[in-house]
Amino acid sequence: MEKQQQAQQAVRNSERFLTAFHRIEQSMKDIIGTNDHLSFFKLVELSKRKNAIIRKYEEDLREYTTLRNAIVHHKTSTEYAIAEPHDEIVLALETIDEALAKPITVGQMFERNVSILQAKDTLRDALRLIREKQFTQIPVYDGNVFVGLLTAVGIMFWLANHVEKEDISWEITVESTLQHEKKKENHLFVPRDMSIYEAEELFKDAIAKGRRLEALLITDDKGLVGIVTPLDLIEIEA
Repeated sequence: MEKQQQAQQAVRNSERFLTAFHRIEQSMKDIIGTNDHLSFFKLVELSKRKNAIIRKYEEDLREYTTLRNAIVHHKTSTEYAIAEPHDEIVLALETIDEALAKPITVGQMFERNVSILQAKDTLRDALRLIREKQFTQIPVYDGNVFVGLLTAVGIMFWLANHVEKEDISWEITVESTLQHEKKKENHLFVPRDMSIYEAEELFKDAIAKGRRLEALLITDDKGLVGIVTPLDLIEIEA
């Protein structure tokens, strides 16, 4: 009885694997806009140019192709497959399938009321907000117009440039403090329907180019609706 249950479980694993594999195959065809018969490797190669999820899991997908071939080409009956995937392999492939079918967007994950500062607010106001909210990146506006992203790094540089002064004014405007941001382009505006995988790539690409990207500012037709920081994505991965 136990052996029979194990065999049934094994069949379920191989069938689940093949089902997820075929769905991924169709998803890649949809990404590149074709119904032509193409090898799985070719689909990966073409669709990764357009899709961050495929790029993230490219090596895994290529490795799973070998297992898929073993299951399909050496299956001796409807009840028995010569190569049966382990549970973790099946779950990993199903995770990729789910990510392609229903990609999680930055809007879904990070849409929230964003605390902002006005350009004429003081550094004292900024520090109080940082203390209260534990933020290290704060968008700054002049009315409804975005003027920059204030960061803990920028404030640190402002303090460093004033360390020799006996009397530091905490009443300096946030707008003036922004001048000490070493990289003025320390942010990007992104649409709320961007996938979290694309967002992750933006941070990685910035690092590769020697650029410090502090935050992605999520927008829609209503304006600023959320913010993503590198720490946010690290916590998701964890």
